[in-house]
Amino acid sequence: MANLNFVVHDLTPEDVSKGITDGRYLLVDVREPNEIAAEAFPDAVVVALSTFDLSAIPDPQGKQVVFACRSGKRSVSASLAAQAAGLPYDKHLDGGILGWKAAGLPTRSGG
Repeated sequence: MANLNFVVHDLTPEDVSKGITDGRYLLVDVREPNEIAAEAFPDAVVVALSTFDLSAIPDPQGKQVVFACRSGKRSVSASLAAQAAGLPYDKHLDGGILGWKAAGLPTRSGG
């Protein structure tokens, strides 16, 4: 019987920001549209967890997918769901957009 022990790797906001800049990471924000409208990551693809559709995640084209949310809980759920579906998406932004802002990284108005 296969062992389905999935692992989600925590990445710091600084790591994720540098990885996006370097072209290594594709950031996927799994927050809801109302949250995105209030404040968003500058360079993220939005795939809300409430209607989570893995096919909505664009082809990362060699980049590693990193999930993000408000505080880091939903992004772990998204990573686990992706892994359960057979995708190698095992990274998330630890601390979410709250940690991102605390690290002094920029956000944009989603509206």
